[in-house]
Amino acid sequence: MDTEGAVVGVTRLAILGSTGSIGTSALDVVRAMGRRVEVVGLSAARSVEALAEQVAEFGPAVAALADREGAERLKALLPGGCHTKVVWGPQGYEEVAAGCGADVVLSAMVGSAGMLPTLAAAKAGVRLALANKESLVAAGGIITEAVKAAGGRIIPVDSEHSAIFQALRAGRRRDVRRLVLTASGGPFKDLSPQELERVSPSQAVAHPTWQMGPKISVDSATMMNKGLEVIEAMWLFRMSPDRIEVLIHPQSVIHSLVEFVDGSLMAQLGPTDMRLPIAYALSYPARVGLGLRPLELAEVGTLEFRRPDFERFPALELAYQAARTGMSAPAVLSEANEEAVEAFLAGRIGFTQITQCVEAVLAAHQPWAVDELGAVVEAQRWARARAREWIQAHGRNR
Repeated sequence: MDTEGAVVGVTRLAILGSTGSIGTSALDVVRAMGRRVEVVGLSAARSVEALAEQVAEFGPAVAALADREGAERLKALLPGGCHTKVVWGPQGYEEVAAGCGADVVLSAMVGSAGMLPTLAAAKAGVRLALANKESLVAAGGIITEAVKAAGGRIIPVDSEHSAIFQALRAGRRRDVRRLVLTASGGPFKDLSPQELERVSPSQAVAHPTWQMGPKISVDSATMMNKGLEVIEAMWLFRMSPDRIEVLIHPQSVIHSLVEFVDGSLMAQLGPTDMRLPIAYALSYPARVGLGLRPLELAEVGTLEFRRPDFERFPALELAYQAARTGMSAPAVLSEANEEAVEAFLAGRIGFTQITQCVEAVLAAHQPWAVDELGAVVEAQRWARARAREWIQAHGRNR
């Protein structure tokens, strides 16, 4: 890499979570960039058929699935003469992250399952294009120190953090007063607490401006997603939570802002298309044309902003509390939320019970230091167990 972190020559790319919304968007970017990107690693959880199609098209050196059964099915689906090595499980994901010679690893797995392969990529010293926010939420100190020790770099892929990353190039870090993360507010920003109690999973996954997977869509609807992004921003930009604010911006045109000490606000604007931050992470510090429809401000018209309603969406306040507490609290917050979202999507708890579950688990937790990975994993295990207990006691099937 050169002094600005640009990958010289053909970029060798590995994607953790290639069949999800971020992963498929990334492969669209690869098609647009042509021979400038070579896909060397792909992974999925259980979407065997989708991964088989990707392997047949891009011919990566390594492809990984969650278990051996899926790996055997993938082998059976691949065409004769395919030389892709098929692996599985945590070790398989780590091979995609650190064992296939990638220059750039796009970490786009959903939830805490992405933590270990993300750490493997960090230790490999590659450019880490990070879309798995839960990794930094749970183990931010460990991952950022691994990146530093290995001489790598993190380029954020979340639209909000990519916007801040870009806006920060307008000034010196020591001249930053605050970061402002924008949020669409999700589909329920104007509903009453009573109406929120009746929200169904199908309603919660129907985001008004972004096309995302079910887990992140539900997180957006509760605004937990924005809370996790606050914690992620702390690690990415070395900023205290008291200097990171959230604004509701329904149009999702301004993806985030940086305020400097002189009062200047630097914002990044663009269409609601994840291919833009993905392409920037792959090509940084250069930019590539993707042939997308440009943002027409005259068509957008008015831009609205409002402060978040913590009473309607207490998940955001819980995230701030966990951020200020630090230690194992963010890992517990994230893991309890994952368990609660899974229960909601399965119809076992109601929408507002997601945050109630997380709040109860956090209240019962006595935080401990997470200086090594075992402490993080223990916090996650503890949070899952306590969340399951709460769901069993308060859920719809009790």
